[in-house]
Amino acid sequence: MISIDSSTLPASLYTAEQMRRLDRCAIDQFAIPGLTLMQRAGAAAFAYLRWRWPEARRLAVICGTGNNGGDGYVVAMLALEAGLTVQLLQMGDGEKLGGDALACARAFLEAGGRVEPFQALAEEFDLIVDAVLGTGLEREVSGAWAGMVEAVNRYPAPVLALDIPSGLHSDNGRVMGCAIRADATVTFIGLKQGLFTGDGPDCCGEILFDDLQVPAVVYDTLKASSKRLTWMHYSDGLSPRRRTAHKGSCGHLLLVGGDSGFSGALQMAGEAALRSGAGLVSLATRVSHAALINSRRPELMSHGVESAADLAPLLARADVVAIGPGLGQATWGQSMLASVLECSLPLVVDADGLNLLAQEPLCRDNWVLTPHPGEAARLLGCSLAEIQADRFRAAELLQQRYGGVVLLKGAGTLINEGPAQLPGVCVEGNPGMASGGMGDLLTGIIGSLMAQGESSGRAARMAACLHGEAADLAALDGERGMLASDLLPFLRRLLNPERRPC
Repeated sequence: MISIDSSTLPASLYTAEQMRRLDRCAIDQFAIPGLTLMQRAGAAAFAYLRWRWPEARRLAVICGTGNNGGDGYVVAMLALEAGLTVQLLQMGDGEKLGGDALACARAFLEAGGRVEPFQALAEEFDLIVDAVLGTGLEREVSGAWAGMVEAVNRYPAPVLALDIPSGLHSDNGRVMGCAIRADATVTFIGLKQGLFTGDGPDCCGEILFDDLQVPAVVYDTLKASSKRLTWMHYSDGLSPRRRTAHKGSCGHLLLVGGDSGFSGALQMAGEAALRSGAGLVSLATRVSHAALINSRRPELMSHGVESAADLAPLLARADVVAIGPGLGQATWGQSMLASVLECSLPLVVDADGLNLLAQEPLCRDNWVLTPHPGEAARLLGCSLAEIQADRFRAAELLQQRYGGVVLLKGAGTLINEGPAQLPGVCVEGNPGMASGGMGDLLTGIIGSLMAQGESSGRAARMAACLHGEAADLAALDGERGMLASDLLPFLRRLLNPERRPC
């Protein structure tokens, strides 16, 4: 049955190769004919189409020459049977249709349907169905295929993509030259990991899922490639604090940063740490504005620190250290990072802490690194484009080189803890987070959760989801103009489930 609520989507994500193996297992070991799977896929997509766009009467169904096109032929036939006006537009040589796709094409023709080669979208349509390029795409979209994509993206009608928007890479979420920008994507049997990171969120619109009645045991035949992360996964496990809790039992986080002119970054990280439940939060920052931070937020213990000697007693009292917000790359920031790296405490490293680390790479097991794509490129000595071309691979390389836990920010934030854990893909958050200070909040949240006893990996995953969910709540008032500080009240609300009686 199709999932139209994102909260009911499965957690497991797969690569294209894994999807082929799941298909083969369902067909070969459980005797589900490929034609049956194709017919179920088309029926699921058509059922959603009728639910989402009930007024749509004129459909353009654009089909390719593979199995994705076969799904489209099923949708077209069902639309025809429902009395809708259907124009089926064939991309590529229709003579190359074979197997189950050919059988579905013949059924459409026998039902009275007509097939025309795609040339343009000259008529008026209420909806376009994209059934052209599936999960096997490995080369750039060009020529007539690119022309089709551009025509669809220019057309004013909504677009429903079958399995994956044409032109999007199934494994890494990269646009292969150009890609359909769909309003919704119905994907089948397993969720493709590329739908959720890179360019995926821009291309897919709303993501729906149908397992096509494939038996659950089929999924036991292989391990997923990554895991979809949501705040619900973590909020369900939250419990009220023990009645005997005190500030000493809730962790002491030390935040280091805020060079001259950048005190706000450290203050926001500190406030996020407090709102995420840390018992004590100390700031190590420049003397010139330490007192000013205290006056703005007296719960933060702000210390003026100018040397390694000044920092040492603060390190001695902390449980976890987070460094980077507003740190700068000048002499002061360099000396602070050097002192922090000499201690054995668990660390969170962000912002200029990462830029300095890129200059003198170091591998360590007990830290969380939180680069955005530009910082990731500097850490790996490559281009931003190379990072975004395969974010899964970039996160893996960062973890291999630097150790610990890597949280690669961006649409579809990735968390890589090494080979012992599946990579996580956080699907919370929205474009309103494209404003200054959001990363500082995340640093404070991760450090706070670690100080309260969460492992570095769980803290990173949980923090990414909490951060994104808070942003989604803040965005109810609009994405444009959303400030990092707008998230703070929601952190507290999300971390406090209703108290349950003893």
